[in-house]
Amino acid sequence: MTDVLLQVEGLRKRFGGVAATDNLTLDVRAGEVHALIGPNGAGKTTFITQLMGELTPDAGSVRFAGQPLEGLDTAARVRLGIARTFQITQTLDEETAQANVALTIQAHQGHSFRFWKNAATDPSLNEPARRLLADAGLAARRNVQVRDMSHGEHKQLELAMALASEPRLLLLDEPMAGLGVSESRQMIDALKTLKGRIAILLVEHDMDAVFALADRISVLVYGKVIATGTAQEIQADPQVRAAYLGEGDA
Repeated sequence: MTDVLLQVEGLRKRFGGVAATDNLTLDVRAGEVHALIGPNGAGKTTFITQLMGELTPDAGSVRFAGQPLEGLDTAARVRLGIARTFQITQTLDEETAQANVALTIQAHQGHSFRFWKNAATDPSLNEPARRLLADAGLAARRNVQVRDMSHGEHKQLELAMALASEPRLLLLDEPMAGLGVSESRQMIDALKTLKGRIAILLVEHDMDAVFALADRISVLVYGKVIATGTAQEIQADPQVRAAYLGEGDA
């Protein structure tokens, strides 16, 4: 896991007098889980939106697999192999989990949603849909209608739908938010199955999940990365403890 897949250097974004990202530099290696943690308002989501091309940085550079991303829109970045999960808001609640994933696969193949009735019985869509649901921990729930699924299962479904684009890098923006203990465990288990196969940039407040999943952790405070290292190194860093991991801040 030494090959750098995502390289961010000197990224800057200001909103008036506020620096949302302030000379932010980090990298994500192929196959690793790299967690980005920090207090509310640190600039984590702003950073993710810049990576996806939804927000243009004021300065700095982003390279993916050696290719500069400047000027590429979100769709172009998805085609290169970057996917952002938990951004998908439109599901067919009257359809099954498998049907929703199959439709997403069809859409990524460039077909219109109006052909859905034909897709419903297409094995070239349903077989990969079943594999993706298994990756997301929903194999046993593939025939359940979305309207009958729990909040945690919705998040697992969104993970399966994001995987439909066959990404090389997955951007996860707080996947544990709103989950109970058992649902968090299911999500952690699902993400563990992806380790080594897909690079993941994990933005998360749940430190149990971060320490269970991350190969490396970067700490973002006021738009600046103040430390990067293993879980043990981050936990022992006095600057990190003072800024973020102190009592009552985690």
